Amino acid sequence: MKQLLQNFKEEFKGDFHFDSLYTSMYATDASVYRKIPLAVAFPKTKEDIKHLIAFATKHNTSLIPRTAGTSLAGQCVGNGIVVDVSKYFTKILSVDTNNKTVTVQPGVIRDELNEFLKPYGIFFGPNTSTSNRCMIGGMVGNNSSGTTSIKYGVTRNKVLEMKTLLSDGSEVTFGPISKDNFLIKASQETVEGTIYKTLHDSLSSETARNEIKRQFPKPEIHRRNTGYAVDALLDMSLFSETNIPINLCSLLCGSEGTLAFTTEITLQLDELPPQHSAMVIAQYKSLEDSLHDVNNVMKHDLYTCEMMDNVILERTKENKKYEAYRFFIEGNPKAVLMLELRAGTKYDLQNQVASLQQSLLNANLSYARPILYGTEIDMALELRKAGLGLLGNMVGDDKAVACIEDTAVALEDLPAYILEFSALMKKYNQEAVYYAHAGAGELHLRPILNLKEKKDIAFFRKITTEVSQLVKKYKGSFSGEHGDGIVRAEFLESQIGTKNYQLLQKIKTAFDPNNIFNPGKIVNAYKMDESLRYDAEVVIEEPKTLMNFSDSQGILRLAEKCNGSGDCRKSAEASGTMCPSYQATKNEKDTTRARANVLREVLANNEAANKFNSKDLKAVFDLCISCKACGTECPSNVDMATAKAEFLYQYHQNNKVSRADTLFGKSSYYNKKAAMFPKLANGLFSNPMTSSWIKKWSGVATNRSIPKVSTNSFSRYTKNIEKQHIKNNKVRSEVVLFVDEFSNYLESEIAIDTYELLDRIGYKITIIDSLDSARALLSKGFLQEAKVEINKNVSALKTLVSETTPLIGIEPSAILGFRDEYLRLASDEASARAIAKNTHLIEEFLASEIQKGNITADLFTSEEKIIKIHSHCHQKALSNQKVTFDSLNLPLNYKPVIMTTGCCGMAGSFGYEQQHYEVSMQIGELKLFPLVRKTDKKCIIAANGTSCRHQIKDGTGREALHPVTILRQALV
Repeated sequence: MKQLLQNFKEEFKGDFHFDSLYTSMYATDASVYRKIPLAVAFPKTKEDIKHLIAFATKHNTSLIPRTAGTSLAGQCVGNGIVVDVSKYFTKILSVDTNNKTVTVQPGVIRDELNEFLKPYGIFFGPNTSTSNRCMIGGMVGNNSSGTTSIKYGVTRNKVLEMKTLLSDGSEVTFGPISKDNFLIKASQETVEGTIYKTLHDSLSSETARNEIKRQFPKPEIHRRNTGYAVDALLDMSLFSETNIPINLCSLLCGSEGTLAFTTEITLQLDELPPQHSAMVIAQYKSLEDSLHDVNNVMKHDLYTCEMMDNVILERTKENKKYEAYRFFIEGNPKAVLMLELRAGTKYDLQNQVASLQQSLLNANLSYARPILYGTEIDMALELRKAGLGLLGNMVGDDKAVACIEDTAVALEDLPAYILEFSALMKKYNQEAVYYAHAGAGELHLRPILNLKEKKDIAFFRKITTEVSQLVKKYKGSFSGEHGDGIVRAEFLESQIGTKNYQLLQKIKTAFDPNNIFNPGKIVNAYKMDESLRYDAEVVIEEPKTLMNFSDSQGILRLAEKCNGSGDCRKSAEASGTMCPSYQATKNEKDTTRARANVLREVLANNEAANKFNSKDLKAVFDLCISCKACGTECPSNVDMATAKAEFLYQYHQNNKVSRADTLFGKSSYYNKKAAMFPKLANGLFSNPMTSSWIKKWSGVATNRSIPKVSTNSFSRYTKNIEKQHIKNNKVRSEVVLFVDEFSNYLESEIAIDTYELLDRIGYKITIIDSLDSARALLSKGFLQEAKVEINKNVSALKTLVSETTPLIGIEPSAILGFRDEYLRLASDEASARAIAKNTHLIEEFLASEIQKGNITADLFTSEEKIIKIHSHCHQKALSNQKVTFDSLNLPLNYKPVIMTTGCCGMAGSFGYEQQHYEVSMQIGELKLFPLVRKTDKKCIIAANGTSCRHQIKDGTGREALHPVTILRQALV
């Protein structure tokens, strides 16, 4: 087979991989399942897909279609060839504004489509919690719905036409057709003809139609993905007395790629929602009260009716990013309903809000009902969207397992259904998690299980089976919006009856007689309790690490926190920073998810003495730039930057460290030496001949400029400091100023500005300029050496730093390490934690002092300046950008603006390295460079990271200033 795959690869126009790296990455999706695929293909053209179909047919394998790979039910895993269309099938092909339609390829991201459509005043309504990375092909495959389905319906309601490739490779377009055309097609001896004939013969019988109506979910449940949607065909003209044209897109939508391979999709669009919006957050002392209020609030014209329970809300307390998003919570509610209203005018909106509030008051079930507007609504919805990832952030082996999370019932049945469901959960000692789409009768309900243990795997089946029976009792849908996949397909026959199940089998055979399209899903299903991520028979030990990963119960469990929800796959157009390298390359390999998948796979399924000695791990971590965004933007807080540092250290135990890595990792030592002879060093760096040789020898990209050494290091400056500085008569307080190795030797003028700024405004300063932050050592995995420096720093500072004498730093990557890696490596952990609590980025300190009234605007100029701020990635992850804004906003006529720039792409040594230079510049071009180029030349660019300033200079030719320099220059 390997030879066959190699031969195929040579003929394939797209990308094709069958090595362990790619098969490991694609062995899982966002479900609990793991199946190692035969290969992974990234087709570029329809011809590529035809070749894949022919190969699968000839060699008795299968094709598993995939876009973002965030499916919760196991739709995207299989033993055949995973076909990922997310890289090349990404075009918006045409827009018809008159008919409000758009035609797209399946790899178009939902939010990016709507951003494109916005100028036309139209948009695609269905909206999933993964909308910034989910793709239209996946939404069609799952019949996705999301938060807006009560207003705009589900994907099935919006699909007008689909261009597909059938199992024989033929190109067929499905769309609305008349009775006559249907019958003509049914008479043809082709795969397409067989499909139409099978449907005609099967559904022409009134008995068969009645059986479907009797067994399928109640028709008023608009969220239903129960097998193939044959019930949706019954209202069409061929099978009823209506004028509704026959359209097999209704059948293909929700078919999970098991019937045909889709290449183009035409969608019906809606006008943009009304401009003015408000959200009422009804808060309840019990889950039952919230459920009983759903029918009441749904009498209003709601755009959103979402629910979160206290389990989700408790998780937000522990999340660095989302803790601030729970500002609207009053007390400790057991559940909240998020009720969004929209209107064309503010007056109409206020009337709607008042009416809803009155209904809530009359019902007397909620105890608080705050109203949100504008960005407050966005924050609340982000909190709700983060629910899935936050559940994955549970430390340890117990997880909220997706198996029964997709049930939907009619609204009038919801309270009784949940009451019975809760009783069922108590039988298994379960406190289930309840969240999601209350207004649609669907709550995402999850048991907490450890699927590494046989006992809980047995519960996994028992709970799923009993809930399936309960859903059937209420004639609900066992698969509301996440699909049948592997986890629920096994229960389809009991849900819809044997005759209807046999009908689904006939349909599958008509479309796909050789069973090459995503087998084991919907019909003839895989067992729901097999092919799990771990074998309960095998005990896997956590590998020993130098860094302390106890907060995740070990580095393997750190990787396991990734549940596959794919937040790291969002594009540069989305907010935030994660993952910069993926945004540039669009390769799954360069996501946090891929790194977590491969790390988990290698550590769990590797018999080597040093499990980290893996070329696959080396490859998957190669473009991780340690921006640390995954530590906060990923709802599961999967900190891959720290994992990478540990991996590099462990990998170095068996593999020689390159010269470049040694030079970059131990750059502090070399910079200190160069600072002794700054003119000679800068002459060598500036001379084209010597500079070229130095770059080649050290692995620096030829197009990259080398930073110059400061001619007057800060340490040299301090020798004459008594003669230079100007004392303020009033001492406000004392601080310890940590002058890191970057600020000391490469940009001493910034360290001098910092000292003089603090001195001039009245702070007594203790200077620490002889210590190394260990940042460069950490970045290259020199953890033993880093540990020595960290212990030295902790020992030197533990008696100096306190709440009244805080530690202040200039360079974000250097000072914020005290709050991050130091806590994992310091031998004296107690002292390290005490220092961390009182360690501040310079802007954090200034912003705090400004807030206290200790620093006032009268100390600074009143001259008008416009400042555009780019913040360091570590600041975004471990602090916040607002402190820089607040500091620069102090001078009366300074007008700072935070630019949405993402990552600059330099990332310490990463952007200097020859093999990474191109990706580094691609990352800069995503957001930062274009925004800087657009700014007026009179505008000041502020950037507090030394790497960021260098990248801005190399990428745009603009000089960026550190915020302290801007403030130092503003002193009067």
